[in-house]
Amino acid sequence: MKGASRAAPGSLAVLGLLLLGSLLGLWTALLQREAAAQPEPERRLPPEPWGWGRPPPARGESRGGQKTFRALLAVPGREERAAEGRSAPPGSPPPAGAAAASPVQRGIFWSRELEEQVPPGFAAEEAAAWLSAARAARVASLERGGCGRSSNRLARLSDGSRACVRYGINPEQIQGEALSYHLAGVLGMQERLPPMALSLVEARGRQWEPVREELRGSHWAEGAVVSLTRWVDNLTDVVAPAPWGAEAGAGRRLQPLSAGELGALPPSQLVELVQWSDLILFDYLTANFDRLVSNLFSLQWDPRVMRRATSNLLRAPDGGLVFLDNEAGLVHGYRLLAMWDPYNEPLLRSVCVFREGTAQRVAELHRRRSAAAELRRRYRAREPLWARLGFLSERQAELLQARVDFVHRHIAHCRAQAAAL
Repeated sequence: MKGASRAAPGSLAVLGLLLLGSLLGLWTALLQREAAAQPEPERRLPPEPWGWGRPPPARGESRGGQKTFRALLAVPGREERAAEGRSAPPGSPPPAGAAAASPVQRGIFWSRELEEQVPPGFAAEEAAAWLSAARAARVASLERGGCGRSSNRLARLSDGSRACVRYGINPEQIQGEALSYHLAGVLGMQERLPPMALSLVEARGRQWEPVREELRGSHWAEGAVVSLTRWVDNLTDVVAPAPWGAEAGAGRRLQPLSAGELGALPPSQLVELVQWSDLILFDYLTANFDRLVSNLFSLQWDPRVMRRATSNLLRAPDGGLVFLDNEAGLVHGYRLLAMWDPYNEPLLRSVCVFREGTAQRVAELHRRRSAAAELRRRYRAREPLWARLGFLSERQAELLQARVDFVHRHIAHCRAQAAAL
């Protein structure tokens, strides 16, 4: 009996362990059956790296390519608009329903997109190549007509190219032509002027000897300095657009176009206005009265003059404006400021949108007070015959700086007006 009584507790322990194991097995089976009834979760692949042809996500977009709710509600920023513009081929119309980009940025500057549409004009490398060839070439023939005054000639050079040869009534006109050309380089707008070089007329010299007989009939003085300007084919007349065109009646004050008016103009007109803004600023600095100013002056007896072609301004086949015959600038123009500034100043004030690069150069010349010094440096470095005509007098140099300062103040005034709107 004692042995049986010792075996009983061991048997009970074994039975308890068996019962606990059965319960655990039953619970595990139930969990497995419930898990089998649930759908398998979606398996996600790790995101691809941004390199190897895959751009990084745009602002407001997740790595998976889905835009956030805030991004879907946001108005596209400047970066997105620029990216959209780059994705379309040049000259293609905007997508249907797309809002046109503003032609003006920061209130007073033409937009970068608009400036990129301006025809390139005379590229610096192309101009340098022509100038080098023209200085080395011989003059093969001289013809009358096609180059302005009767004293000028159309020259055919030995390399086959042609050039307008301008013989000034007095030397200051050729000096003004040369200095205006190089001031355009200082201002960053020289691509709008055809390449121009000076030449010394010597009947027995290498360059002019082939046309010795023609020189006798020209009545040019031996040893005179003339300008050679590259001939450009297929140029057409230009009529001034608003606000300087037919709307500019006698006695009417010229007003800048508003942002709303600019936004309503077609792209081709805006591209031309970008070039006109440079032209009017350039003509104010040089006091050139022989372009749009002369048309405005003629309004007092010819009310339709603004509907006619603008003097000394032509259009190339690609739409680029060509600023021709600048001999009235600087030297000659500065002697006649009292007569012509009543027209030049209102013209400048009628412009309140500028190329940003032009405004920056004006600001730098104003800050450093270096307009004449920069012009002298460029003129002496790029024109071998500069000493034959000399440079601006001290008084003329002061006038140039004063006009740069005036333009700078005008740009600041336009900026303040734009900020107040």
